[in-house]
Amino acid sequence: MNRELAQALAEDAEALAALHDRELTLETLAALREVGFPANLGLLPAGDRSQEAWRLMAAALEETDSRALDLLAADYAAIYLTGAYGASPCESVWTDDDHLVCQDAMFALRAIHAAAGLAAKDWRRRPDDHLVLQLLYIAHALRRSDGAEEQRRLAAMLDEHLLRWLPDFAARVAARAETPFFAVLGRLTFAWCEQLRDLLAESLGEPRPTREDIESRLRPQPCAAAVPLAYMPGAAPSW
Repeated sequence: MNRELAQALAEDAEALAALHDRELTLETLAALREVGFPANLGLLPAGDRSQEAWRLMAAALEETDSRALDLLAADYAAIYLTGAYGASPCESVWTDDDHLVCQDAMFALRAIHAAAGLAAKDWRRRPDDHLVLQLLYIAHALRRSDGAEEQRRLAAMLDEHLLRWLPDFAARVAARAETPFFAVLGRLTFAWCEQLRDLLAESLGEPRPTREDIESRLRPQPCAAAVPLAYMPGAAPSW
């Protein structure tokens, strides 16, 4: 992957992060229309699913005007603030057995971020496994993806974190959102991340692992059974 492409993809990731980060305004909507979003993204759609997500987002922007701002704000709150749609933007809720926040995924991503010199500003408000922070990490990693090892680390992060739960998040939001924009935003983000992972596989010349391979890799390894110690007369250590 050349530097110019990596920079363009980093800007894509930041743009997607910004749309998940805060409520939409008329100015933001106007800016998106002006640049032709999502056709302005550096990663163009490949395959029917991606092309549909791009098309639906373009249509959603055309349909969205000032009268929709209240509905957009309600959708944003229900997804990212109140949890009313049951579609948490935090990985732990999707991957923890009890669906709790701030679990193993948060600590794993905190370590990944720390290794890259990054840290969440306030993990209590926005934990390290939040969708926005994962997208911003991708942008950071892309700008430093000159070598194969850097690309492998990014590929592993996508495999073991974002791509494990993002499709479920996107599907639930699509089913419950009131506005076309938020109904498709998660799907567009997932399609973009999938294509990025395919691009990394092509760049590295290494096939993507299957979902089963990834889950097996992450599954805790069984501990060897402990052998009870038996007391043997005369076997005590001498001092």
